[in-house]
Amino acid sequence: MTDCLDEDIALKKIGLELMFMTEDKYSSPDGITAVELAKVLEMDLNTVKKKLKILQENSLVRVIGINPKYWKFDEYNFQRMDTENEIYRLITCFDDVDFDRFFDY
Repeated sequence: MTDCLDEDIALKKIGLELMFMTEDKYSSPDGITAVELAKVLEMDLNTVKKKLKILQENSLVRVIGINPKYWKFDEYNFQRMDTENEIYRLITCFDDVDFDRFFDY
């Protein structure tokens, strides 16, 4: 079994949800709000906001607007991220990820 970092489960869930979210799942073409994301993931809104801030500080998500803020995964910055970055390693540790959640077969 691959050794993943001490996992921040909430951060990983939010990062993966945004990474695999397609534009047809957004209520707005600009992205998804923190409130909508909290509902989808059944998580506390304050936790979602804190984790989005961490992802934004690491340039993995972009925010559009002020009220409401719309969040989108930044594929460009993700592909250029240092593979030793702990956030990158957390999100790309797929050992326990159920991909059926993100894809329709």
